[in-house]
Amino acid sequence: MTMKRFLGFMLFSITSALHAQVPDSNAILSLEKVWSIVDKDNSQLRLSGLATDQSNIDLQLAKDKRIPELTGNANFGRNTTFPLYKEGLFSRPDYVPISRYGYGFGYSLNVNVFNGGKDKRNIEMKQEEIIRSKNEYTLQQSNVRYAVAVAYFDLYKFMQFREFLASEISAEKKQLATIESMHRNGTVLKSDILRTNVKVSQLELSYADVEKKISIAKQRLNIFMGREKDIPVQIAWQEDPGMPAGVVDTALEQSPAYRIALNNVHLSALNIQQAKSDLLPKLSLFSFYDFSYPQIAFYPYSQDWYGFGKTGVKLSMPIDYLYKSKHSIAKARNIHEQETVKLNIKKDELSIDIREAYLQEQQALEAVQTAQQNIVQSTESVRVIRSSYMNQESLLTDLLDAENILLEAKFSLTSAKVNVQLSHIRLLVKTGIL
Repeated sequence: MTMKRFLGFMLFSITSALHAQVPDSNAILSLEKVWSIVDKDNSQLRLSGLATDQSNIDLQLAKDKRIPELTGNANFGRNTTFPLYKEGLFSRPDYVPISRYGYGFGYSLNVNVFNGGKDKRNIEMKQEEIIRSKNEYTLQQSNVRYAVAVAYFDLYKFMQFREFLASEISAEKKQLATIESMHRNGTVLKSDILRTNVKVSQLELSYADVEKKISIAKQRLNIFMGREKDIPVQIAWQEDPGMPAGVVDTALEQSPAYRIALNNVHLSALNIQQAKSDLLPKLSLFSFYDFSYPQIAFYPYSQDWYGFGKTGVKLSMPIDYLYKSKHSIAKARNIHEQETVKLNIKKDELSIDIREAYLQEQQALEAVQTAQQNIVQSTESVRVIRSSYMNQESLLTDLLDAENILLEAKFSLTSAKVNVQLSHIRLLVKTGIL
């Protein structure tokens, strides 16, 4: 009995663990929830995050170059004979007795004191690159979030369209039954039945097309969230998306695209200083000491262990750079000028994009008001024409046209509300607020 309980408990634990690993496909996903999942699991953002990590590693490598260079060495080799030509190269040499094998070990130390500030400046450049990589990540995140919003509201819009079409198909079928009854009573012509059947078929075809678009939108959202494409997706499509609240600051200084261009200007300015530093002398402290056997470095020679070292200061001056550096400095200055021009171009582009996004949002808000008015007018028009048709005072084509106009007005209102949301999010992306 105890063993059965133990096995039952283990089976329950394993099942619970497996269920915990499966995403809850019945959860209603808001756009903010989708964004939070995308921030953690999106492949593009993971790649951008790895690039930021690489920039941090490059900074540590730049700092490591300031650590003194310490090298240990050891050697072992077979020595040749040691002829000593006391009376000239072509005279008979005397052979100095030395050991057949040689040994040695020691160390060398080099401490950089001054190299034109290149190491310190290189660290500053790596720090600037980290800031740029963070701005690039923010820009990538904003762009991905906007693409996710487009997919999310596409799904919202198509699910709304499907609901409108399903309601219209149901209403049209009921109307068809009424028309068929009127035809049996000799009130309307058979052509009215045919026209209504054609409209029902067109609506069903549109319904099937919207179903395909819903499936594609769900797959796209799953891919953005780093999930299997066929996992069910549930969103709050029956809720009104609402209108954006608050006024957006349209300044571009927070825009990641603008900041990236500014980072490039700073880096190019530092690069000019790096090129100029090649003209400066380099100062370092050095030290080395070696133990060797046999002693064949200094005369008289000896088959004994010996030690020798040196400690001092080394000063070097790259004389060739007095004429070589002018080209590297000119190149660095040219790149700096290019980046400055690119910054001004990016500033102008962003100003236009921000202004355009703002105007698109205002236009979308006006479109919502217009669509709402059209629905009120179209609803009343359908009511009047339907009553007139039932009283044989108007044609069926007039009624079908009015119904189509009302359906299009519903589509337009949903599209306008979605456009308001997307234009607002686009404005947030351009201004770096999202």
